[in-house]
Amino acid sequence: MAALLEAYITNLGRYAEDGVEAGATLKFPATTEELQSLLKRIGVDGVRYEEIFITSFDGDVLGLHEHLGEYEDLDELNHLAHLLSDLEQGELEKFEAVIDSGEYTGSMKDLINLTQNLDCFDFEPGISNDEELGRLYVLDFGAVQVPESLIDYIDYEAFGRDARINDSGHYAPGGYVHNNRSNFIEHYTGRDDIPAEHRIFAYPQLSIREQMAAYKEIIDRSALDNEKRRIITGREDR
Repeated sequence: MAALLEAYITNLGRYAEDGVEAGATLKFPATTEELQSLLKRIGVDGVRYEEIFITSFDGDVLGLHEHLGEYEDLDELNHLAHLLSDLEQGELEKFEAVIDSGEYTGSMKDLINLTQNLDCFDFEPGISNDEELGRLYVLDFGAVQVPESLIDYIDYEAFGRDARINDSGHYAPGGYVHNNRSNFIEHYTGRDDIPAEHRIFAYPQLSIREQMAAYKEIIDRSALDNEKRRIITGREDR
């Protein structure tokens, strides 16, 4: 079963050098120990290789992966996953509907702040078209007073269309959502706002033997690169 969010993390240095995709999947929320174990498996040890990128995203939050990029910060991803895991099911569905509408999806900062401002949106699960919306507004919300004898003669589709236009609403896969114009508060301004318990990035702890092996590999690789450059230069000089 997929997690709320998971990312396939790849060793950028190896990929840039020889096209080898050394990577593994990390499920969020994650711990520092889980990340260190993954980094060690893919060869990102802070000595030989330091940089990563994310090849792909997956997870149970509908549409979220479409708004995430290959160089997302892992601490921010973990913070977002913690916030999403704290949401009730109805709140999670509302979050999915809002990002499907395209609001607050421009950056990780937007997505994190959205999790804490869901009360700025109204969400009606299961409503998928103007007629259903019109019936909801008229029959359930009492948007207009209609004599019972005229109930069957109302153009609910037209009423729903007008309501959607006035709301600037959106039909998402899970239902109807619109911004209710409440005050959207920016709780998250950047990485300094990530709680310590949500920060996970750290390179693996290497033993002395592992460190020596890593430095030897760097030296050997540098010597090989120099030799290749010498051979190429010699050929060009002929």
